Amino acid sequence: RLGRREDYVQYKALARTVRALARRLRDLGPASAAFRARCAAALLEKLYGLGLVNCRRSLAACESLSAAAFCRRRLPCLLVKLRMAQNLRHAVTFVEQGHVRVGPEVVTDPALLVPRAVEDFITWVDASRLRQKVLDYNQERDDFDLAA
Repeated sequence: RLGRREDYVQYKALARTVRALARRLRDLGPASAAFRARCAAALLEKLYGLGLVNCRRSLAACESLSAAAFCRRRLPCLLVKLRMAQNLRHAVTFVEQGHVRVGPEVVTDPALLVPRAVEDFITWVDASRLRQKVLDYNQERDDFDLAA
C-alpha cells in the first residue's frame, strides 16, 4: 500500500546505507575498539528509537535491515497493528481523510514514519465520526459530547 514508488526506493537506499555502515563498523580493527563500540551503540540506539530493530545489543540486526522495516513503521501499518483499522487499505483512507492524529497534529500523509516514542500518541481526531462510532460502540460516549 505504498502510494509512491519513490518512497520504496528511498527506503531501500536508507536500508542499504545502514547495512554498509554496520559492515564498516564490524570490519574496524582491534585498535579502534572503543570508537567502534561507541558508534555501534549510537547507531543501534537510533535505529531502536525509530523502531527499525528490536534489540540494542548486536550489529547483526543492522546488517539484516531491509526496506520492509521502514514500511512497517509507516502510520497505516501501525493503525492496523493497534487495531484501529481492519486492513491497510482502510488505514490509508483514514489517514488521508484526516481522521488520525499523532500527538496534537492531524496527519494526512500516510508515508509518515512513526518512532517508538510517539507510537503511544496515535489517536482519533476529536471531531472524527469514526471516534464517535467507536465511543458509541464501547458505550463510552460522554453526554457533554451529545449536546455539542
